[in-house]
Amino acid sequence: MLYLKSLQITSANALPDEFPFNVPAIEALDSLDFLAPVTFFVGENGSGKSTLLETIACGLRCPTIGRTDVNLDDALAGQQQLARAMRFSRAHNPRIKLFFRAEDAIGFTRTVKQQMLELSHLEAHYEDTLDGYAQQLATGAMRGQKASLEKRYGENPDGRSHGEWFLNVIQQRIHPGGLYLLDEPETPLSPIHQLSLLSIIKDSVAQRCQFIIATHSPILMAFKDASILSFDHQPIAQIAWQDVEHVAITRAFLNDPESFLRHL
Repeated sequence: MLYLKSLQITSANALPDEFPFNVPAIEALDSLDFLAPVTFFVGENGSGKSTLLETIACGLRCPTIGRTDVNLDDALAGQQQLARAMRFSRAHNPRIKLFFRAEDAIGFTRTVKQQMLELSHLEAHYEDTLDGYAQQLATGAMRGQKASLEKRYGENPDGRSHGEWFLNVIQQRIHPGGLYLLDEPETPLSPIHQLSLLSIIKDSVAQRCQFIIATHSPILMAFKDASILSFDHQPIAQIAWQDVEHVAITRAFLNDPESFLRHL
């Protein structure tokens, strides 16, 4: 299922010569088509892949996990301006939209812990200040909300490794019929957990989900029938998995690590 089909620069005004407009891949961008339910943005650091993903999130007003809404985030002012210069063509409207950066998982953990603590404090407050049926209603509501959070994220969100927590959040927040933008989701994940993420993506695609993922991971890029767009080319161009620089370097290193290490 494709929800976002393409994007196109539509501004008739001269675009500013500043970030993010002067990033080479963005500067050369006229339009971009999405041809598969899973699209990977790949390229070297600073190539613009995360910048364009953030711009799409701004343009589609995607909710986020664990951070300020993208359209209210001052750090994304340039991406918001770039989004206003674009047109986004959609075939259907997704039931759910979500933008998630791996680095936001820690912030989200703290938010969930704080919510649990506040619910516990409110429950204690109502036990002290109310009585009878009113007390039962109020304390029951607080316990119910806390139990719902514990069911989704565990009694102690810090009781899991970063990678385990990240996978759990992904599993809890991905639902059928959704459009999901993931920025470098491999960051907290071991290779085996990257394979687990691939399994989640595969199951979700079968349930009418679309993913656009910025990544450096050769493991994730190997997803069958995915579209890989290289930001190391201007304009952005589709590329085969075996031709991605990260894949070639990783393969060469694993085949002969000494030839790389002796030059350090």
